[in-house]
Amino acid sequence: MKVIELLDRATETLISYEIIPPKRGGSVGEIMEIVEELIAFEPPFIDMTSHSAQVQYEERPDGTWRRIVKRKRPGTLGLCAAIRGRFGVETVPHLLCRGFTREETEDALIELNYLGIHNVMALRGDDIGFDKPIPRNRSRNEHAIDLVRQIAEMNRGHYLEELIDAAPTDFCVGVAGYPEKHFEAPNLKWDILNLKKKVDAGAHYVTTQMFYDNRHFFRFVDLCREAGITVPIIPGLKVLTSKRQLRALPSRFHVEVPEELAAEIEAAPDAEAPKIGAAWALRQCEELMDAGAPCIHFYIMQTARHVKGVVEALRKMA
Repeated sequence: MKVIELLDRATETLISYEIIPPKRGGSVGEIMEIVEELIAFEPPFIDMTSHSAQVQYEERPDGTWRRIVKRKRPGTLGLCAAIRGRFGVETVPHLLCRGFTREETEDALIELNYLGIHNVMALRGDDIGFDKPIPRNRSRNEHAIDLVRQIAEMNRGHYLEELIDAAPTDFCVGVAGYPEKHFEAPNLKWDILNLKKKVDAGAHYVTTQMFYDNRHFFRFVDLCREAGITVPIIPGLKVLTSKRQLRALPSRFHVEVPEELAAEIEAAPDAEAPKIGAAWALRQCEELMDAGAPCIHFYIMQTARHVKGVVEALRKMA
């Protein structure tokens, strides 16, 4: 079932999750254990992030390129198929522009279509530290809107090359939104107009970057509606669990941590930080649910323990 169908049929705020594949050589069992914990809460869908391989390219004297792989993560597509097959939950693989050609993206989408996975998140992706050489007979998507357009074209049955018996795909496409604006955008209004272009290009829903002040989200939604964006907007949350994250999250994700939350965690022993962060996230959830948020999307890093505590508390309050 598509994400937008799940949202449309819901009678209450849904709770979804996003997990990160292990590094190549890590244990896939750890991911399955996290999913096992989350399945008890009957999630409507689970996102699986994607990361380009960390590589270097060296040009040989003959003009060809040598690819040196520094680090890999296992296939997002394979993990999504395994999770869906084992647990029966819809999965949402993330597709990236950076590090992949349009031809590689089309191949991935064809595989997903064969596997019966019809939800994807279209993202530009992080800077991978190099400009990957693209062969003359290949091309790439520069921005998320280009990726959305490629998926929309496949949904209309248009592929990069003429394929025999090529049927239209039927993907539900999610895109990212930034309540505090994307760090590269000159201002929030400009960023929202850019988001509208992605929706107009074929995106079906928006999932936001994490935030710790609900006022940012409510203002973002109001501005999106004023700009003519009518698709569902899902708030994304991350439980703040340590003093280290007070500095790491704003630097990495360009989000503001409210003074009250930062001061409380800074003054407490490290062991108390997860409780403080979970209590803050719980209050955020209550306010978002009261405001009619269609779904709350939790970003999970290495463990689901802290998110589980928040969701369990929400269930008791229901």
